[in-house]
Amino acid sequence: MRFTKRYGDVGETKSDGATYTPRALADFVADRILANANLVSGRAIRVLDPAIGHGELLLAILDRIDGPVEVFGFETDHLALAVARRRLSLEHPQAILNLRLGSFLDHVLDDFAGGLFASAEPYDIIIANPPYVRTQIIGADRAQQLAQQFGLTGRVDLYHAFLLGMATVLAPEGAAGFIVSNRFMTTKGGASARAGMMTGLRLREVYDLGDTKLFDAAVLPAVLIARGAGAKSATPSFVTIYQTKDEPAHTAATPIEAVGKHGAVSIDDGRTFLVQHGTLDTGGDPFGVWRLASAGVESWLATVEQNAWGTFRDIGKIRVGIKTCADKVFLPKKWDCELELHRPLTTHHIARRFRSEPHNQLVLYPHQAVDGKKQAVDLSLYPASLAYLEQHRQTLEDRSYVIEAGRQWYEIWVPQNPADWPAPKLVFRDISERPTFWLDLEGTVVNGDCYWLTGDEDLLWLAVGVANSTFIERFYDLRFNNKLYAGRRRFITQYVEQFPLPDPESSGAREIVTACRDLYARMANGPDPALEKRIDRMVWSAFGLPVEEV
Repeated sequence: MRFTKRYGDVGETKSDGATYTPRALADFVADRILANANLVSGRAIRVLDPAIGHGELLLAILDRIDGPVEVFGFETDHLALAVARRRLSLEHPQAILNLRLGSFLDHVLDDFAGGLFASAEPYDIIIANPPYVRTQIIGADRAQQLAQQFGLTGRVDLYHAFLLGMATVLAPEGAAGFIVSNRFMTTKGGASARAGMMTGLRLREVYDLGDTKLFDAAVLPAVLIARGAGAKSATPSFVTIYQTKDEPAHTAATPIEAVGKHGAVSIDDGRTFLVQHGTLDTGGDPFGVWRLASAGVESWLATVEQNAWGTFRDIGKIRVGIKTCADKVFLPKKWDCELELHRPLTTHHIARRFRSEPHNQLVLYPHQAVDGKKQAVDLSLYPASLAYLEQHRQTLEDRSYVIEAGRQWYEIWVPQNPADWPAPKLVFRDISERPTFWLDLEGTVVNGDCYWLTGDEDLLWLAVGVANSTFIERFYDLRFNNKLYAGRRRFITQYVEQFPLPDPESSGAREIVTACRDLYARMANGPDPALEKRIDRMVWSAFGLPVEEV
């Protein structure tokens, strides 16, 4: 055997604001890599960590290898690299260390043809916690270069390129473990990277570690365990762990230990987690969302699909609200004057399920619809608004991109279509523990901190009932597998547009519409939780399902 069980106890460390991998997670990743590795005896094992940090992952994997090993790695922080080199040399003096100051991706991009470290020989083990850096930090030119090299599309995150770069240098029978943000598995930005991993590697295990808070920072991690492209294909396992209020059936010391159990598990610090085991499902699309599949989940979703007439996408296009790029001018917290171009504004501050709180904010909105198309107003027709905007002209003209786009200096950068504001709208918050959707019947302008949808009014009433239900919470969790801390969910376009709708002509759907209209009217005098609960039951019934506790 080439593996030993020598465990170190090195705590989580930080440098320059970067949070490195906690040892418990490093040990877990190392164990799962070696459980899937098919190492060749008689030669040194080649190990790569493309973002070394303080060396926690390398220490974890080396603690478990008994025999000759050659370590390769990159780190852009010279202080962190010095710490890692010292720790590795002290704890594993027999290991051959090839550690470089610099970026793994720079090396891949600049010297790719020659192979890493001037050698085309691949790596038996890759263990990595790639950096999470978005396009605006990388720079547009570098992001474009990464996108072209690795076939990435959409918003480029640096760790997407890391994942695909590592896939190119893993030995055909090697094994790898990656720690990523769990958003990678569900967002549009991660789609091309997901597809690349599905074709360039043989995924074996996926762990969505959800809100376990293994990192001090606000990181919701996932762990991906893969074999090289030469390994046999198999359906990857998928495990999720999220906090729950369910009565625990098992106990464990830590969230990592809880991952090996099924159902509700209480841990020593008093938290309880729901652990679910199944297989990875992409919907048959390599670019698709990664989610948990099990017999129970698939049966539940199949029932929903059988009773679905369509989705929210069929009502209309979901849009984000306006983006002024000068909020202090267009929508200050307090107005000291009255202007002709004032319009009532909806923001997340007045969010409430079914019907918002009263509007108390205004926006200066210098746009109008002409023949159904948006255009800037003629300011000479609005002297008070003109005088106010002139006071802030320098601030507005500093938005050079507005003028360079052929727009007027006083325009809102993203005004959306003014013709849509008078229509009934379904409006909703992005992040919330419970879905918070409401109808706007007052023709307000929607701010950029909310999303909105307009279309057939009866469909909007039906949608608000479905969207605020515990049914949709269950659907979201089973279909998208993406929660934040404390049970909060992200209600963004790519998820909400897939929310199902029952047949609007069915008796159940018509009852939901009538009840939602009634609830909206009653809420002028305050909440009506009894009617809201009745609507919730109607939604479950409309999809052919019994009411569940969520």
